[in-house]
Amino acid sequence: QVQLVESGGGSVQAGGSLTLACVVSGMEYAYSCLGWFRQAPGKEREGVATIDADGTTSYSDSVKGRFTISQDNAKNTLYLQMNSLKPEDTAMYYCLADQFRQYDYCSGSWYRTQTGFWGQGTQVTVSV
Repeated sequence: QVQLVESGGGSVQAGGSLTLACVVSGMEYAYSCLGWFRQAPGKEREGVATIDADGTTSYSDSVKGRFTISQDNAKNTLYLQMNSLKPEDTAMYYCLADQFRQYDYCSGSWYRTQTGFWGQGTQVTVSV
């Protein structure tokens, strides 16, 4: 049974930092894509950052230069370092993993299709 468990969310003032973590377990086959997605109240879920099994990363324009996605394969853990947080970053953040994909899918269509296994989410709230 595939499980993705996020942690690290919380409340922070604008300009602050948070680091999210996602532990991935139970995947019978290696993943192709890992990523962070978020959903703010009243808005559609959107992709934030992705990383493929080769380590190639991609970011949405709204977080580029402020967020960094990384992985620790030894710990089966995905991270999202978030700096210079803004109130508009307030959302539920989800970890997502997908398999059997071409790697360019991770940095392209995956932002829209959002296929794969989901975590339960961790809330990030940024106040002014």
